[in-house]
Amino acid sequence: MYPRSGQDESKLSFACPRCMQCEAKFDFLTRKHHCRRCGKCFCDKCCSKKVPLPRMYFIDPVRQCAECALVSQKEYEFFDKQIKVLINGATFLVTSGSLEKGETMSCRLSNNHRYLYLDGEDHFEIEVPRIISVQVLTEGFTPGGGNTRATGMLIQYKTLASQEPRQLKLSASDDFNSNKKVSVGWLAAMHKAAKLLYESKDQ
Repeated sequence: MYPRSGQDESKLSFACPRCMQCEAKFDFLTRKHHCRRCGKCFCDKCCSKKVPLPRMYFIDPVRQCAECALVSQKEYEFFDKQIKVLINGATFLVTSGSLEKGETMSCRLSNNHRYLYLDGEDHFEIEVPRIISVQVLTEGFTPGGGNTRATGMLIQYKTLASQEPRQLKLSASDDFNSNKKVSVGWLAAMHKAAKLLYESKDQ
């Protein structure tokens, strides 16, 4: 999907006589540049944004095309603000499938960002790339769209053992203490993570 080495990048460069955005012809004055995210070649004008790309281990800002820079900026803000919330975790009432009885579990993202860990009487893991959909559950909806708050989340995912989707319902506690605030913050961060994941798959 992305260039893996300088050799691959040079092959793409050789086969790219024009900017892949504005089609300006490359010459001595119009130099070609590579987007560090998608690997495509562009002129300086079409590849002038510089944004950090932590998921590809570019900590310092690197050159990217305009389309990639938008997604990378969102990812950078997510890594800067939301990733710690997900790793720290929160407590929910977790209901599996169509079962009515739930179990109080701690939910958190693994340190390597590859799994969701759920710990209660039992422990199980969901591989993040196998998550199909994430839906935030809210209450207090008004016609104007205001005054809503997150109360839980539905997560659909697949396992290695079966291609049939499974579903988990995460419900925040009903009390309004600090645990409730942590749970709501975790739900918001998880929703942002899912949006970034889908945007990355679309690219």
